[in-house]
Amino acid sequence: MDFLSRTQVVTAFGAVALALFVLDLVRRRKLSEEYSLLWVACTVTIAALGFSTPLLLWLTRLLGMVGAASTAFAAGLAFVMAMLLFLSVKMSRLGRENLLLARELALLRHELESGRGRDPGGEGA
Repeated sequence: MDFLSRTQVVTAFGAVALALFVLDLVRRRKLSEEYSLLWVACTVTIAALGFSTPLLLWLTRLLGMVGAASTAFAAGLAFVMAMLLFLSVKMSRLGRENLLLARELALLRHELESGRGRDPGGEGA
């Protein structure tokens, strides 16, 4: 039987603590459920690698990495890259929506101001 190294224990318990923190943020409505699913999936993966030495060693051999700690680090780095890409796509979409809303607001403001200029006293005056 393979025993857990100190690095695995720290990694696994750190992942569990992070998962609990993410769930608390969702509970307090500081993090949306959409993002929490990504965070929980990452922490479950890292915790599984930390608590399961055979799984970690199998994945290390499969990926051709030198050490088991490198595999856990690579999994975390892959998550960070995926999250950055996901957030970049979200920010791009929000930027486009913001630009469209600003244009629409400018047009409405222009219509409102040009309507005042034609009839300053209002209707029926």
